[in-house]
Formats: sequence, structure tokens, C-alpha cells
Amino acid sequence: MSFDPIVITWAVLIVVFTIAEAATLGLTSIWFAVGALAGLITAALGFNIIVQIVVFIIVATILIIYTRPIAKKVLRIGKNKTNIDALIGRTGLVVKPIEPQQTGQVKLGGQIWTAKGPGDESFAMDEIVEVLAIEGVKLIVKKNETKN
Repeated sequence: MSFDPIVITWAVLIVVFTIAEAATLGLTSIWFAVGALAGLITAALGFNIIVQIVVFIIVATILIIYTRPIAKKVLRIGKNKTNIDALIGRTGLVVKPIEPQQTGQVKLGGQIWTAKGPGDESFAMDEIVEVLAIEGVKLIVKKNETKN
């Protein structure tokens, strides 16, 4: 039993694109693996190389344009929180009072952070606060709404 070298080439491309995708996990080459599968199918059906390449390009392009944005949104590719972003929403303890338009200090995760409120609020010593945002190395905090 002999195999057509073109069919083998498409099969190798599928494997290469799949391995590249597994190595990067960035949804960059899986679309080409599916396009190569379409090329393999057209080769197995006996179409000439030009048709195979056109099918490969069309399938990969359609998948990239229409399914990549959906897949990125569903899988949250590139949306992992950094260490700093992971602090947003966490609660901390005021260790140096925060006066309106001034900074104080908050203990969060065993570390002392410079902190300020979002407006004209003040925060007393030992008050529990929630992190709203981070500006540079400064926490922006609000009064904690939940009861412990």
C-alpha cells in the first residue's frame, strides 16, 4: 500500500501545527491544523494541489476570523491576573489611618501598602477595607461592605 506524498505532507502539517499549539497555548496555530485537515481531506478526495492549498487558506482564514475571538473570550486567553491584579477585591486592615485626599497604610497579604480612598472618605485604624484598584504602588480602597 503506497501513500500519496501530498497526503503525508498534510498529515505532518496537522501534527506540527497541533504540537505548536500545545506548546504555546495561545490559540495561534490550531486554526492552521484544522485548515491542514481540510487540505488532507481534499487531497484524499483527489483534488489537485492548488485546490488543496486554496481550501487550506480559506478554512484557516474563516476559523481565525470567526472563531478565534469567541474562543479567546470563552477560554479567557491572555486574561490571567497578574500578582498585582489579583489583589483587587481582597480585603486588608488599615494600619495607618487614611485621611481624605491623603495616603495611609493597609496591611494586605502580610505586606504593608500605601493606600488612599477614592474620594473624601477617611478610614480609621484597624478598619477593614476592600481594594478597588491599584495606581502604581498605591492601593485604592473602599470601606468593606461585608460583615466578618
